[in-house]
Amino acid sequence: MILDLIKVFLPAAISFIVGIMITPLWTSYLFKNEMWKKKAGKVSLEGGETPIFNELHKTKEVGTPRMGGVIIWASTFITITLLWLASHLLPFEIFDKLEFLSRSQTWIPFFALLLGAFVGFIDDMYEIKGNGSHKAGGLSLKKRLLVVSLIGLFCALWFYFKLEVSSVGMLFSNPINLGVLFIPFFVAVMLFIYSGGIIDGIDGLAGGVFAIMFTGYGMIAFFQNQIDIAALCATIVGGLLAFLWFNIPPARFYMSETGSMALTVVLSIVAFMTDTLGGGHGVSALLIIGAPLVITSLSVIIQQISKRFRGGKKVFLVAPLHHHFEALGWPSYKVTMRYWVMSIVLCIIGVIFALIK
Repeated sequence: MILDLIKVFLPAAISFIVGIMITPLWTSYLFKNEMWKKKAGKVSLEGGETPIFNELHKTKEVGTPRMGGVIIWASTFITITLLWLASHLLPFEIFDKLEFLSRSQTWIPFFALLLGAFVGFIDDMYEIKGNGSHKAGGLSLKKRLLVVSLIGLFCALWFYFKLEVSSVGMLFSNPINLGVLFIPFFVAVMLFIYSGGIIDGIDGLAGGVFAIMFTGYGMIAFFQNQIDIAALCATIVGGLLAFLWFNIPPARFYMSETGSMALTVVLSIVAFMTDTLGGGHGVSALLIIGAPLVITSLSVIIQQISKRFRGGKKVFLVAPLHHHFEALGWPSYKVTMRYWVMSIVLCIIGVIFALIK
């Protein structure tokens, strides 16, 4: 038990320290090369103006670099690499026990993290070099959804054929065997969680919420004796905390797509890893632990449906939901702190439900 705890907590501490150490170098590069949007605000999904959002954020985004998410996945990558090298190069048995890059548990989420980070990085580069609307050759929403779908499809096929997983755990009931439908279900879950990644829009909001969600899944994995997954989640949390150290108001940089795409695809995979494969209910718990992302995505969907079928009438002043609260007059820090509080409560509830046998 003690060794397992060290295996989880030590990588988190290393990742945090690494993140703190590399941030000054990365920040210097971002500011030196003016890696921020050249025009504040955004356009709607229909391609029109978003006057309320643009008014709320007219003094933001421009002058604040994007790609802060690099700190998260880079610190995770460096930590995993250091422990892997230590286990293979140093003649100490303890490092063999602390290394957690395993084929059975962490290969898939780790490589998905890097792939999502890479594609998100490309999108951020186009966002910076273009005009912020993806009209200058950047990755459109359809292209990003296609990439996430392909990642989800590969992972789903791996689960279905390699790991022989075709069922999903249900609270207070037996698992439901989806058969081959498990594959599109996996992809749909990943797409939906990815769509909630737009929660990255207020200083400190996304970093804190993601740190809480990965903490929750780290706890679930630990109690299900999936120690390697728990260690991976803890390592990501360490990187998130380093990012959050510099992202609290006023933010030194924004997470942007290279962070949000990487984190959302990994969160989806971890949810399935801690489901029937681990003897729990990781996917069902995603509705609770991942509620901030779920609500964020639903608020956009509801807004679009309302505008389409109610003659342009809106349910929210502006979507996604956290910007609606801003439009109501809530200071951004109040929105962030209340999201953190609710995320902690939901995380506790979700962990409890996930572990119910």
